[in-house]
Formats: sequence, C-alpha cells, structure tokens
Amino acid sequence: MPSLSRLAPSYRLQHLSAVVLVGLQCLIAVTGAVVRVTSSGLGCPTWPRCTASSLVPIAHSGIDPANTWIEFGNRMLSGVVGVVTLIVFLLAVLAKPRRNRQVMLAGVMLLGVVAEAVIGGITVLTGLSWWIVCVHFLVSPALVWLSIVHLRTIDEGDAKPRWLLPLPLRGLLVALSVVFTVLLIAGTLVTAAGPHGGDARSPRLPLPVASLTQLHGDLLVAFLAMLVALGFALRAFSATRQMWRRYWTLLAVTLIQGLIGFVQYLLSVPMALVVVHVIGAVVVTASTAALWCAARDRGPRLGAPAPEAEKLDAQQV
Repeated sequence: MPSLSRLAPSYRLQHLSAVVLVGLQCLIAVTGAVVRVTSSGLGCPTWPRCTASSLVPIAHSGIDPANTWIEFGNRMLSGVVGVVTLIVFLLAVLAKPRRNRQVMLAGVMLLGVVAEAVIGGITVLTGLSWWIVCVHFLVSPALVWLSIVHLRTIDEGDAKPRWLLPLPLRGLLVALSVVFTVLLIAGTLVTAAGPHGGDARSPRLPLPVASLTQLHGDLLVAFLAMLVALGFALRAFSATRQMWRRYWTLLAVTLIQGLIGFVQYLLSVPMALVVVHVIGAVVVTASTAALWCAARDRGPRLGAPAPEAEKLDAQQV
C-alpha cells in the first residue's frame, strides 16, 4: 500500500489545477452574463431542480427551451467549478509539506463557490430581484481575485511577505483596489437598472440609468487617473520587470474596457457588448489581482530554481 508521502501531489499538478480554476472562475462570470442578456434567468424556474418535477430540463409552459438550456448549462458549469475547487482544496491538504496559507485560500474559495450556489438559488426563488442579482455577480470577481492569489501562492515561498513598494505606493495600490471594488459595484447597479435583468418580469432598480452610468464612468476615470499616477511612481521607484509587465497589462485592458463601455452606451447596450463588457471586467479584475500579487515577495517556493532574471529584479529593489 503506498505511503501518504507518495500520494502527495506534484507541483505541476497543483499549478495546473490552479490555472484551470482561474479560467473556470472567469468563465462562470461570463456565462452568467449570457444568462442575463438572453433573459434565461428563469429558464429553470426553481432551484435546485430545473422544474418542480425534474432535475434536468423538460418542456414547460411559457418558457422557451433555449432559455431553459442556457440557464441549465450555467448551473452545470457551476457544478464543474465546484468539483475543480474541491480538487484544488484536496491537493492543498495532501501537499507535502502542507502549506497553511494555500489550504486556507483553497478552503475560502470552496466556501465561496458553495455560497455562490446558494445565492444563485435565492436569486431564482426571488424572481431575479435586482439586489440579489448584484450580489450573485459580485461574488464572481471576488473568487477570480482569490484564484489569482492562490495561483501566486503555489509559485512562491512561505517567507514573511516583503513589500517591493515603499509605504506611499502601497497606500496608492490599496486605494486603487478599493476604487476598483466600488467601480464593480457601480457597474452592477447600472445593470440592475438597465434592460438586461435576466427575465422581462424581474424587478429592476428604480433609479435613472443615465445617472448610474455617469457615476460608473466617473469611477473609471478616477481608477485610470490613479493607475497613471502609480505608473509614474513606479518609474521613479525603479520597479521590477514583473511589476512593470503586470502594470502595463492592467493599463491596457482597462483602456480597452473603458472603450467597450463607451461604445456599449452609445449603441444602447446591445446584448453582445454586454457580454464583452463582462469579459473585460473579469480580465481587469484578474489583472488588478496580479499586480497586487507582484507588489509583495515571499521568496522562491521550496525546491524551485532561482532564474537569473529574478535575481536581477531582486537587486533592483
């Protein structure tokens, strides 16, 4: 009988599973947007069953079969996300040596996926009330962020975290992340008041869309201004190459996201652009999380080689 040490997962397996989880967390946010713009939120009108009498889609009065299958497909993808998250958690528990931070992050993500499923059920049972739809969406970027941090944890050591930025720049990075969070919340409010609520009968947020859109746009301008300021500060500080790569990626995807949002508004929020805009929001979330991770160092993971490029970066700090 093999010993427990021989059952310990390899670094490659842990890394691959973490990458797959990042992709799935991003994908489930996008498929949720597809459900909303196609008015498929009540394609399965009950939960956890699809209908009162069936766990899987069956023909039922007043609902287009396409809407039923879109909603059911999203639920099935949620199940896949749950299974992969459970696997990631088990791999963290079985790892030798076991790393408490990795186990904790994987455990929190597992609880988050369970919470997301429960919130999704409440969303259906309340007839897609706008406030619970907002909460349901906001859990997704939080899980995307955690999955990026978890992936970083696998690739780094367990030394005490060392900031690669001076205190004022840390404060700017924290403020940037807070503004981004508020920006996401404002975006969900725009959707809550707009035409894409998941079903034509779902209650909408009784506020003017134009005012909410203006707020959302102002927050984007503030986020971009802080991002540009951070760029100048990083240049003065001589940041590492990894941090610069993450910074330029974040700046590029944020500019593209802003352009998509502007065109979306001019064209009266077409369905396809709503989905593209959600894809952009997920990418910006992942890029912001990646920049956050690059701002701290915990040393190399156990047994990892130390590339010359990383040594040069460390000497620049």
